[in-house]
Amino acid sequence: MLISGMARENIAPTKSNLIRVKERLTVAKEGYDLLEQKREILVAELMRKVEQVKILERNLDARAAKAYPCLKRMLVVVGREKAQRLAQNVSYRFEMREKQIIAAGMKLPGLEIRIPEAELKYSPVNSFAECDETVLEFFELLRICTELAAIRTIAWRLAREVRRTQRRVNALEKLVIPTANDTKTYIESELEERERDSFFTSKLLKKKGVSSPAK
Repeated sequence: MLISGMARENIAPTKSNLIRVKERLTVAKEGYDLLEQKREILVAELMRKVEQVKILERNLDARAAKAYPCLKRMLVVVGREKAQRLAQNVSYRFEMREKQIIAAGMKLPGLEIRIPEAELKYSPVNSFAECDETVLEFFELLRICTELAAIRTIAWRLAREVRRTQRRVNALEKLVIPTANDTKTYIESELEERERDSFFTSKLLKKKGVSSPAK
């Protein structure tokens, strides 16, 4: 419990309490140093992931700028109805699973999607170069999308861990350590005052004992 208006604990100023407060202060300072190191590592890793996201987003935009015009050309050459009939014969199996990712010394859940190889699923007689090109372009677009989703997931979890670690760092820096410091200072001051009072009292008693006349 904190005393109103003072950042110290409301405890008795005894030597045993002083020892306990010093121990708590040492642990708090060590914890602060470790958490600060952890926060710095997390932030550095988060920045790397953010940079990866930016690169993938640029790649995604560039690939989309190629894939969709390719799709339009294919529809013009093949025709919508024929393209739809060809598409009905195409079927791919995509595998998605969660996997553990090590980032900043932490195990984080990641996403892995296995994209099958692009194959010619329709009759070569009905095949068009535009169809093959469109399939390959969109497979590459899908690959970038899945990679981007995986990196974004890790970045989001790292950001959440950074916020959690920062809250703990702030609590130690602004509450726990100042409270323990002030409590330690208060107890030491009170104990020193008691020692001075005891010393002067002892001297006074000795002085009175020496100056008293013998009977």
